[in-house]
Parts: sequence; C-alpha cells; structure tokens
Amino acid sequence: MGAAASAGAVPAAAPRIAPPPPPPPRNLENVIGSQWLNRIGIVALLIGVATFFKLAVDNNWIGPTGRVAIGMLAGIALVFWSTRLHARGYKYFAYSLTSVGIGIMYLSLWAAFQRYNLLPASAAFVAMIMVTASAAALAIRMEAQILAAVALAGGFSTPILLSTGQNRPVELFSYLLLLDIFAVILVTVRPWRRLLLGAFAMTTVYYVGWYAQYYRNEQRVLALAFATAFFVVFASLPLIRRIQLPISEEARDIAHVRSKTLVAIALFNPIIYFFQLYALYDDHPQTLAWVAVGLAAAYIGLSRKLQDDLAALPENQQFERWLHLAVGVGFLTIAIPLRLESHWITIGWFIEAGVLLGVGSRFENAFLKNAAVAALALGLVRLIFVDNFYTQRVLFNARFATYLVAIAVFGAIAWKLQEEHGTKHKVFAVAILCINLLALLGLTLEIQDHYRRQYLDISARGTYDYTGQDWGATTRARDFAYSALWMIYGAVALVIGFWKRLAFLRWQALALIAITIGKVFLYDLSNLSGALRVLSFIGLGVLLMAISFMYQKGWLKGSDEGE
Repeated sequence: MGAAASAGAVPAAAPRIAPPPPPPPRNLENVIGSQWLNRIGIVALLIGVATFFKLAVDNNWIGPTGRVAIGMLAGIALVFWSTRLHARGYKYFAYSLTSVGIGIMYLSLWAAFQRYNLLPASAAFVAMIMVTASAAALAIRMEAQILAAVALAGGFSTPILLSTGQNRPVELFSYLLLLDIFAVILVTVRPWRRLLLGAFAMTTVYYVGWYAQYYRNEQRVLALAFATAFFVVFASLPLIRRIQLPISEEARDIAHVRSKTLVAIALFNPIIYFFQLYALYDDHPQTLAWVAVGLAAAYIGLSRKLQDDLAALPENQQFERWLHLAVGVGFLTIAIPLRLESHWITIGWFIEAGVLLGVGSRFENAFLKNAAVAALALGLVRLIFVDNFYTQRVLFNARFATYLVAIAVFGAIAWKLQEEHGTKHKVFAVAILCINLLALLGLTLEIQDHYRRQYLDISARGTYDYTGQDWGATTRARDFAYSALWMIYGAVALVIGFWKRLAFLRWQALALIAITIGKVFLYDLSNLSGALRVLSFIGLGVLLMAISFMYQKGWLKGSDEGE
C-alpha cells in the first residue's frame, strides 16, 4: 500500500525562479536621457577641466607639479568610481565617468611634457601607453565599445600630444603599426568592428601628413616598408575568421555577417596603398605595373579563399568575395597601360577580356563575365579611336595583328555561346556582328594605308598636282579596291549564312552588299573609268545574280538556327 502510494505520488514542483527584470525600453527619450546626455556631459567636463588648467596657469593658483598631480589623481579617482558604479548597474553613467577620467589623465600627461617639462618624452610616452592599455582593459571588462573608442582615440592622439616637430618616421610608424595590430586583436575579442575603421582612417591621416611635411627621396624604402605593413594588416582582415564571425556563442556557427566597416576597409585599403606607391614611384611606371599585377593576384586569391569560407551562403550574399574579385580585376586593368605601351595596351585588354571570360565561364561567375565585357569595351574604344599606327607592310603589321587578337576574342565568345546556348542567343549575334565589323574595318584600313604609301611615293617624286595622272590613277584604284573588298566579303558572309543557316549573318551580308550597291551606282559610276568601271559593275552584277540564284534555288529550306 505504501509502495502504491509512493508510486502514485506527484513529484514536488521545482521552485520557480523569477525571470530577470526586463531592460528599459529603448525609445528615443530613453536613449537621449541615458546615453546622449552623458556623452555631452563628457565633453562639458573635459572642457571644464581644460579651462581649469588654463586658469591655473594664468593665475598661478597651483604649481606645475601640483596641477599635474591633481589631474592624475582626479582621473584615477573617476575611473575607480566608475568601476564601482558599473558593478551596481549604472553602466552608461560609469562609461561617462571612465571617459572623463581617461581624458583628464591624457591632458595631465600632455601638460607635464609640453607645458611644464616635468617629464621627458619617453616617460610621457610610456605613461600614455599605460593609460591607453588601462582604458582598453576597462572597455573589455565593462563590455563598452565607447571606452574602446576612447582608448584608441587616446592612443592615436599620443603622437600629436607628444610631438616635438622632429622627423622620426621609424618611431611614429612603428607605434601606429602596434596600435593597428592592437585594434585587430581587440576586435577579435569583442564585436566592435567600427574601431577598425577609426584605426584605418587615423593611420592614413598620419601617413599622408608625414609624407606631405617630412618625406624625402632618401626615405623611399622606409616609406614603402611601412605603407606595405599597414596595408597587410588591414588586407588580412578577411582571413581572420574571428573578426568575420559574430562573437556571441549563440551565433558562432553563422558563416558570415556582412559588415559595412569591413567592406569599406576592403575597398579603400588597396586604393590608398596604390596611391601611396604611386606617390613614391611615379617615376617608375614599370615598377608600379608589376605592383598592380601582384595586387591583382593577391585580391583574386583572397576572393577564392572567401569563396571557400562563404560556401554555405547563396551567391547573392557573398558580397565581400565579389568585392575582392572586383579589386583584383581593377588592378589587372590598371597594370596594362602602366606596363605596356601603344597598341600593346589594346592587345593586353583584349587578352584580359579573353582570360576573364574563360575563368568566368569555367566557374559560372557573372561578375567575371561582366568584367570581360568592360575590358572588351576598353580595348575596342582604344583600338578604333585612340591607337595610331604607321604601317609599312600590308597585313603583316602591328595594327592588323591587334585586329586579329580582337577578332579571336570575339570568336571565342561566339564559340562559347554556341556551345552553351546555341546560335539563338542574342549575344552570339552581337559577337558575330563585331567580328564582321572589325574584319571589314581592319581590311579597309589596310587598303587605305597601301594607297597612302603610294601617295607618299608620288609626292616624293615631286608630283604634287592632285589632278595629275599618277594621283588620279591611284585614287581610282583605291576606290575600286574598296568596292571589290566589300563585294567579296559580303558574298563570303552570305554563303556562310546559308551554310550555317544563320539569318542574322545573311542580313549583315545583305546590308554590306546594299552599301556596296550604293557606292557603285552613286560613286564609282562617276569617278571610275575604263576597265575599273567595267570590272566594278560586272562584279556587282555577277554577285547580285548569284545571290538571287541562291534564294530561288531554295537554299533556305529548313529552319534557321539564328531566326
């Protein structure tokens, strides 16, 4: 019976633990009252302390040693009081008192060194470093990003507060490098990524200021070494997984969290670094070109590393990866005009477009494909509107070689599109059109330059009469060569269009033939004479009859792939 009663007994309910009180609502009034007024109070108190120091100096109320001692003791007391208040739950007020105390200590040490000469530079420097380290430790202990920002601000203010106006770049940049590394370590402990942006900005300001005021050519290697060190520190942020991940235990398995700070640093760090190198090596474009190639390889490699790290995320959420890839491609494009000259720049852009297209197709990367289009556009604009060629031989010259490279790239695009999408893809038709336009333009320019050399020979013989027999015969031969080229090219394109059943190619051929018809009837009829006029019209007539026969023969039976 006892056992039955025991079996049927209901276990006693566990004591209920009262949940913690909810935090105060974060409405606008609460934020202003608890945070912003405190921050304004920090500024007001710092101004008041600075005013007190000024009055003390002006009126000799307290001796220099007493002023510094009072300031240091007051700062330490405020920091100590703030830790007690933080332990009781008054965290925002504690942050304010800590910031005021740290600021007072910085001002006191500055006065001891700059105003009263009570401390040597080395002692003041060590003391300020200790204040900075203490502020950082308090920030970690109190979970206060604002205190970490105060610590970094104090650290970066130290060189200004202790400046003697001397050019001492090794000491300055070594100290800044340590601060940057400290900021990176701090952010691996707490999720305060915005501190990195402040460290990056202040480092850049110091470097630019030093360069503008103190730099000399004999310091080039030193400036390069520290600029590279700063760049490496901030470029390595994507590789530090602890910075990329949220810090909280609950979110530690998340693959990546987009950070505007990390994006901004990833974008501006390589740009500023390259400008620094440009300022140092503006008289060595070849060196800059190789640096750009190296940076391109590094950022494309970083992009590949990020692709592995972010594999769990969809493509449209891997923004940092695409950003690094874009920077790499940008440096590759910059390297071409720096390393190469004249038409080699154009060839370089076409080759870059081909490589980007191949890699983009291999990895199904839309960004690389779009970058290939941009490189193609740069190459085309330069080839058609910028490059100036002086040829001595027909076809076997730099200009025609450049046109052949461009045609080969567009041919590769057409071939790849035909494999993946067939000939119905619109971009395939555009690629074929570009091939035809480039081939026609290149061959037409070859004819033009061939006869230009003949004009020069005529001029060298002293025949400057543009109506003379030699000059006129050369002009008529050139005009006939244009017509013959266009007719032959149109006929070949039309045959290929029938053979491959590509309607858009046949339309291109018909358009070229129509232009040739207009030239023959409107220009050749009045400007050509004799055998050239006969050949022009007979050739056109035979071509048109052949085209008519093709269409009447029914060569278009069956469907066109390109319709």
